[in-house]
Amino acid sequence: MRIDAIEIYRVSMPLVYPFRTAFSDEDAIESILVRLRSGDAYGWGEASPWRAPFYSAEWGHAALAVVRDWLAPQILGHDLQSGQDLQRALAPVKGNYFAKASLDLAWWDLKARLEGRPLWQVLGGRGPTVTVGADLGVMETLDRLLGEIEAAKRAGFKRLKLKYRPGWELSMVSAVRAAFPDLMVHVDCNSAYTLDDLPMFEKLDAFNLAMIEQPLAHDDLVDHAALQARLRTPVCLDESIVTLAKARQALALKACGWVNIKVGRVGGITVALAIHDLCQAAGIPCWVGGMLESAVGQAHSIAFAALPNIKYPSDIFPTARFYAEDLGEPPIELSGPSEVTAQPGPGIGCEPNPARLMRFQVEKALVR
Repeated sequence: MRIDAIEIYRVSMPLVYPFRTAFSDEDAIESILVRLRSGDAYGWGEASPWRAPFYSAEWGHAALAVVRDWLAPQILGHDLQSGQDLQRALAPVKGNYFAKASLDLAWWDLKARLEGRPLWQVLGGRGPTVTVGADLGVMETLDRLLGEIEAAKRAGFKRLKLKYRPGWELSMVSAVRAAFPDLMVHVDCNSAYTLDDLPMFEKLDAFNLAMIEQPLAHDDLVDHAALQARLRTPVCLDESIVTLAKARQALALKACGWVNIKVGRVGGITVALAIHDLCQAAGIPCWVGGMLESAVGQAHSIAFAALPNIKYPSDIFPTARFYAEDLGEPPIELSGPSEVTAQPGPGIGCEPNPARLMRFQVEKALVR
C-alpha cells in the first residue's frame, strides 16, 4: 500500500485521579496519534510515551517531532507491503520506539481495514475476547488500596498488579496478602531498585507473587539474571525489552521467567510479533502491558493479546477506570468478568472522536 499522507496529533488526556508509579506521578497521559492514508483508506495508531522522559528516553513533544521530521519522510510515498518493509524504512533512525510504533500500529490497522478483517484475526489470534487484570498505582493510604482491591475482586478481575516503590513496598504487600491470601498478585517496580536491594527482594519472595516486574534498571539484563537466580518468584522484564535482540539476549542469560510486551515500547506490532514468537519457541510466556492509552491504542493491544503465547491477564483497562471520557470510540468496556472483546468489523474497530481529539489536542502536524 502506498502511503499518501500522515496526520500526527499530540494529545493530553486528563485522568480521573493521579496515577503514581516508581518513576512519576501523572494527572494526564500524553499520547501520539497517527492516521496513515493510502488513497481513500486510512488506519489509526497510538503510542503513549507520556509527558516526560521518565519511563523511557522518549516523551510526547519529542515523539511528535521525530515522527514529523524524520520518520514520516522515510515512508511517505513508499509502497509498504509488510510491517517488515515499514520497519526497514524506519531503521536509519535509532531508537525512538514509541514514535516508530505510532506508524507501525497505524499501518496494521490500515492493512486490516483494506483486507476487511478484524486486526486480531489478521494477526492470527485465538478469538476476539481476551483476559485482562486490574492495575493499581500507589495510593494515599493502605485502607484506600485495600478498598480498591476489594472492588476489583468483586468485579471479577482474575489478577491484580500493584505499583511498588520505595516507601510503598514490603509493608504494603504484607497488608495485601493478609487481607487477600489467595488473590493472584504481582508487583511492578518500574526499575526502582538495584542488586543492593537483594535482602528486600528475598523477603518479597515469601509472598507467593505471580511475578516481580522490572525490578532493576530499565536497560539492564545481566543484573536481572543474577537476581532471578536468587529468587523463586519469576522476574518479568518490561522496560528492558525494547528490541528483538534484547529479548534474545534476555532469554540467553535466563534473566526472566516472563516477558511483558508493550506494542508501543518495542516499536509496534511488527516487532512485538517477533518477540512473541521468539519467547513462545523458548517456552517463556508473555503478557500484554499498557501505557494508559485511549481506546485507540488499547484496541491494538486487545488484538495482540489474542495471540497464543499471551498467558497472563493483560493490562487492558475499561475506560471508566482512568478516564471520565475516552478519546476513542467506542470506549473500552468489560464484556465479562475480567474480559474485554475486540470490536467487530475491519481493523481495530475504533478511532478518535473528532470533537474530543480537537479538545485534547496539544499540537498536530500533516505530512503529505
